[in-house]
Amino acid sequence: MTPAIAVTGLTRRYPGHVALDDLRLTVGAGTITGLLGRNGAGKTTLLRILAGQEFPSSGSVRVFGSPPAENGSVLRRLVLVREDQEYPDSQGYPSFKASHALRAASFSYPNWDADLASSLLADFGLRAKQTVRSLSRGQRSALGITIGLAARADVTLFDEPYAGLDAVARRIFYDRLLEDFTLNPRTVLLSTHLIDEAAGLFDQVVMLDRGRVVLNAAADELRGMVTTVSGPALAVHAFTEGRPVWERRELGSQASAVMVGRVSGDNRERARSLGLDLAPLSLQQLMDHASAGPGAAGPLMMRNSA
Repeated sequence: MTPAIAVTGLTRRYPGHVALDDLRLTVGAGTITGLLGRNGAGKTTLLRILAGQEFPSSGSVRVFGSPPAENGSVLRRLVLVREDQEYPDSQGYPSFKASHALRAASFSYPNWDADLASSLLADFGLRAKQTVRSLSRGQRSALGITIGLAARADVTLFDEPYAGLDAVARRIFYDRLLEDFTLNPRTVLLSTHLIDEAAGLFDQVVMLDRGRVVLNAAADELRGMVTTVSGPALAVHAFTEGRPVWERRELGSQASAVMVGRVSGDNRERARSLGLDLAPLSLQQLMDHASAGPGAAGPLMMRNSA
């Protein structure tokens, strides 16, 4: 089966800077993938190339088996919503309204759902007759999210789409995304810095660092895969001996270690008997460690259990 997205050897160079460096990635159809990484990791560049808005310096990019750039048959099946989404009002159209933006989108996307768009506007407290120029930053984000969801594009790309939205509005986005995805599956890539907040959405997690993929795994595999072990130093060393460890810290007689591998029931009992505390790392903490250096996330690909 042809994957929704297939990237091989993708490199994007700018003067004095390499944004993407021999990147390789495959994303299956009908999944929600979290695209994570620090600022400058290459997330926006990757999404722009996938959306045909930028050309790679080298490498192969395929969306449903075809290159997206200047390819109308692919671009009609794809939508990209960015944090800095622009509308014609910034180009001299002060009377351009939210309804105009929705109408323009309806012409671009064959799966457009006008009822969903109206429902989302109501959820976010937007009025169709509001001019885009009068919208706050958060309202502009809500308009972009509305277009991204109502397009029901086969590939839906969100690049930090909720700038200026409060926690309640972000929760509306997450809930409506998951609800409509369940009814109308498609391939979704969501780039976000609010990692733990959005973690429950993800089927797959891809982390970029310095233009390379440093982690690509099913979200279910990551949950409980890395654990902080803390307590008496001798007990920590005994418990983690022979297991992959990302980091160790000691302070006097106490120590902690970030250990890779699931902890079985028997080993949880052993930890209690040794006076150790076990705490699973959040997805945000996983990203921090995976971005710590080349190969840092390698042990996550192991299947062994502690």
